Amino acid sequence: MQWTNRTRSWDLQYPFSAIVGQEALKTALIVNAIDPSIGGVLIRGQKGTGKTTAVRSLRSILPPIRAVKGCVYHCPPDNPAEMCETCKERYEKGEPLADETIPVPLVDLPLNATEDRIVGTLQLEVALYEGKRRFEPGLLATANRGILYIDEVNLLEDHLVDLLLDAAATGVNRVEREGVSYSHPARFILIGTMNPEEGELRPQFLDRFGLCVQVSTLSRAEDRAEIVRRKIAFEADPHSFMAQWDQEEQFLSRCIVEAQNRLGVYQVSEEALGEIVRLAERAGTAGHRTEITIYKTARALAAFTEAVEIQKEHIHEAARLVLPHRIELGPFQDERKVMEQIEALTEGKEIPTKPYSRGAALEEESIYQEEYGVDPTVLEEMQVPGSTAAGSIVFEFLKKKRFLP
Repeated sequence: MQWTNRTRSWDLQYPFSAIVGQEALKTALIVNAIDPSIGGVLIRGQKGTGKTTAVRSLRSILPPIRAVKGCVYHCPPDNPAEMCETCKERYEKGEPLADETIPVPLVDLPLNATEDRIVGTLQLEVALYEGKRRFEPGLLATANRGILYIDEVNLLEDHLVDLLLDAAATGVNRVEREGVSYSHPARFILIGTMNPEEGELRPQFLDRFGLCVQVSTLSRAEDRAEIVRRKIAFEADPHSFMAQWDQEEQFLSRCIVEAQNRLGVYQVSEEALGEIVRLAERAGTAGHRTEITIYKTARALAAFTEAVEIQKEHIHEAARLVLPHRIELGPFQDERKVMEQIEALTEGKEIPTKPYSRGAALEEESIYQEEYGVDPTVLEEMQVPGSTAAGSIVFEFLKKKRFLP
């Protein structure tokens, strides 16, 4: 990644590697970059905790892509299975497809976007009078092979959220108007951020996000001070600051590319599969999306850390990212209790199935410590807003690999 003085000021982006703390958030973004089929990530947290900065800076560590020159869908020039109709027809006819190398697309979806602006528009007049289909691409077309970012996703209209989640799950955008239909590839990493204080997503939408992380203000004074120092340095001289972190950015980018290349070699053992099923079953999650997502996340973690096989530590780390938004909150529970339950599950302890009573709620800390065996001092270090436990595998690996000869 080479930065020059010709870079436009509005293109300058805070380096991903320079983000202080928030290891769980960064891990969730990295594993989605390795395997976009994981299903994206929902980032929940208070305003001012770096959610948007992390999402935008992710682009800086993603390797550029080769695309058919002039194609709005950024079709790969040598993979007809992922091409749009036009590029595929040209490819099958043997036409040479000029290509170019471009940065990974990053598309911001505004809250006031209409359905036509998102999915695109079929020109019915052309179809009726000329017998041809003419399609005006939308934001899903622009986001193909890139990142689709929705800030305050909980404030987006439900039917639009449904459209986006369907496209993200299938990798295809289908538009139908008056018997005329058109489809094009729409493979992207879906990232949504939200402040729970402004309202929640409906449960049927929550489950469709592959991963979920909760972020909050960092508690350590030295971390907070370092955030201020780096922000001041970036604003004072963004080119110099980005150059300072360029080596780290390239290193992390290489790790992601190598993990992508290793991804296909992993097979899930019966032991690993049994652990995945146990976690999903004991957590009481609905359907089977949980097991599949835990497996894909654990596989991405194994690939990133150069493990020989998917190990229990990868599965447990994956569970910390996959389960938080899939465990139903009880009447006297919050996100902290959900993370305590997940930690108990990864340690092989059972979660009580009896409903909570108001009397139990008065002694909830002692009950959880007695029934789960969870030390309250350990809870402070979990990914229960703003901690560093989730994500430790990735960043411990990076630390060791960085200092290898």
